[in-house]
Amino acid sequence: MQIVHGYRDMPPAARGAVLAIGNFDGVHRGHQALIAAAVAQARALGAPAGALIFEPHPREFFHPEEPHFHLTPLEQKLQIFQQLGLDLAVILAFDRELASLSADDFIARVLVGGLHARHVVIGHDFFFGKGRSGTPETMREAAQRLGFGITVVAPVAAEGEVFSSSAIRLRLAQGDVKGAASMLGRWWRAGGKVVGGARRGTDLGFPTANVPLPRGTTLGHGIYAVRVDVTGRRYDGAAYIGTRPTYDDGMPVLEVFLFDFDGDLYGQAVEVEFIDFVRGDRKFASSEELVAQMQADCARAAELLAAAPAAPATES
Repeated sequence: MQIVHGYRDMPPAARGAVLAIGNFDGVHRGHQALIAAAVAQARALGAPAGALIFEPHPREFFHPEEPHFHLTPLEQKLQIFQQLGLDLAVILAFDRELASLSADDFIARVLVGGLHARHVVIGHDFFFGKGRSGTPETMREAAQRLGFGITVVAPVAAEGEVFSSSAIRLRLAQGDVKGAASMLGRWWRAGGKVVGGARRGTDLGFPTANVPLPRGTTLGHGIYAVRVDVTGRRYDGAAYIGTRPTYDDGMPVLEVFLFDFDGDLYGQAVEVEFIDFVRGDRKFASSEELVAQMQADCARAAELLAAAPAAPATES
């Protein structure tokens, strides 16, 4: 997949693409419908299929003091794009210049003048341009006037609830990783490099890998059944996120215990796939009581993982 930064000086091979436009945070099932429509249209036209995204998220640009929960960091997002069949990803820097463009200027300068878009695919709730003044109807009128095609994708929902990034964040904040996975169409993942900790888990017989979570990540506190990818291998495990109320009630931390693993993970990059929720966080009266509960948690996590499919169940 070709990755292009900016809209000026587009490579010839990237011009005339069918572009799905949006932030695509999570690349959930609603986003996947947009991308599928773009790929189908591109194949019919014999054109490249691409996604046009904005980095950073506009909310981060306008409110930098507020941590934003990214469901899919940029690298992971691009990997999913490629898996979904896109040929091209155009990354626009969301800066003061872009934010100041009117809806008409965005279409004329960026989509037509810069990217030479042949067809655009947007969601029913896509707003763009300064003050979010541009609407799907604005885009339809411009398409007719300027000679490019347009597809507006209707809401995608299950059991009356529209798939959205905000709904997925809410489920994760409640610890409902299965519900989030049903909307995403895959298990939610978080990752990072393992750092040193207080080694309390090692002292208790459960050596854990401490993984700093990206700023803004909000996940319900407690124990989870997880699958962990590290150094080209996958392990079942149990993960804890919380403030360690039995000890210091400090800043939230993600600690992962890998089943059937013996080695040093410090400095290694890991990806943690959240499969199911085991229990909520709580304080224990003693280390002995905590160890007994950890043994029960790992046994329960192993049961849940043994029963879990490779891909989550999705409601239609």
